[in-house]
Amino acid sequence: MRDFFDLENNGTGLGTELTAGLTTFLATMYIIVANPAILSQAGLPYDAALTATVLVSAFSSILMGLYSNNPLVVAPGMSLNHLFVAAVVRSETMSYQTALGCVFWAGLVFLALLACDRRRRLLAGVPRMLRYGLAGGIGLFIATIGFMSAGFIVVADPGRLSLGALDEVSLTFLAGLTLTAVLVVRKVPGAFIWGVAATTLLAWPIGRSWGDASAIGAGTSTAVTWRGWWSWPDPSLLFRLDVMGALRPAHWPFIFVLVFSCFFDSFSTCAGVGEAGDLVDENGEPRSLLRSMKANALGVALSGLIGASPATVYIESSTGVRAGGRTGLTAVTAGLLFLPFLFLSPLLSLVPALATAPVMVLAGVFMLKPLIYVRWERFDEAVPFFMSMILMPLTGSITQGVIWGILSWTVIKVASGKYRQVPVVLLLLDLTALVLLFHHDAFRH
Repeated sequence: MRDFFDLENNGTGLGTELTAGLTTFLATMYIIVANPAILSQAGLPYDAALTATVLVSAFSSILMGLYSNNPLVVAPGMSLNHLFVAAVVRSETMSYQTALGCVFWAGLVFLALLACDRRRRLLAGVPRMLRYGLAGGIGLFIATIGFMSAGFIVVADPGRLSLGALDEVSLTFLAGLTLTAVLVVRKVPGAFIWGVAATTLLAWPIGRSWGDASAIGAGTSTAVTWRGWWSWPDPSLLFRLDVMGALRPAHWPFIFVLVFSCFFDSFSTCAGVGEAGDLVDENGEPRSLLRSMKANALGVALSGLIGASPATVYIESSTGVRAGGRTGLTAVTAGLLFLPFLFLSPLLSLVPALATAPVMVLAGVFMLKPLIYVRWERFDEAVPFFMSMILMPLTGSITQGVIWGILSWTVIKVASGKYRQVPVVLLLLDLTALVLLFHHDAFRH
């Protein structure tokens, strides 16, 4: 195992990798119950969607670790599952079985694009300054999710972000954040895990002795809830996809949207986490980027076969990297930890989102590291960098950050006479981004 993952040359050890895997799992395990709750709106049975979510998360993460040797977790994406539901609900001809078939074909097309790009022109077409913006944007995005899941930041009328009430919930979050930050600063091994455990204990009295956690989406007044030990898996969605029905021309636009949404999400997260975590090769490029994206593409195809919305690389992987994870063993560990929850999903309510929120905020701080490389005096690069970074948390979409980052880069460079700094591949990505914007809007509305 040490030799396979090359732990020594990556400056890590078995204990560190296992701890990082557990840390990443704790930050991503919410998807086990969140994804089926969303997919059920498109007619997928909740229990079957939960089983599919666990299987996709486990197998895709293990594949990522074994194939790319990167500490990146792959699971059904939160923005992509909303896109999946919208396509089924808005369409009069697309059943969820057909949508699953579209997911399968999108994964194969995604993989074919990467296989044909032997010179890595697609991946090299995004300027490095924009990749720094992607890393920063992901950091702000994951920190925003952490603040909002703890009720510290709320959406106020008319849709603006505002500071939440300083009640028992937010004060518990602040206590957990402070404690976890101190543990990180003092370089305590497993600081994130100890922080999650301590915040969970601090949250136990909420809804029992004081406070009410229902405002943060806990589902009950208690933040930490006991719902039992056991539930049987439901494999009824396995291989329920309509492969041939998905190939009808009417469904091609949806497949297109899925392919490039998955591409942009995967690229930005792989590159962003790599840049922030110094997971780079001898040329300063994100390590095994092509292999990571191929693993993600296989995860997308697997999602359609198993019965879930498309898988993507999770920005929460940065929590494991911050905890010291540097190899695929982190991803494999996290993937294996998903499997017991085929049977133990009721236990997930014992670790609320409130407990993992401090970890996500601190991971956001970690992801802002590449900002030290920004040359702010170069306004033609600083503006696209900023567009890419700021629009991710504001729109709640990694894809939107990528789209507006590359479009603004092209427009500003060409308008300022620096058109030679716009690679041909970036022009193709610009065209794809414009088409994607149009179709995204059609599915959303």
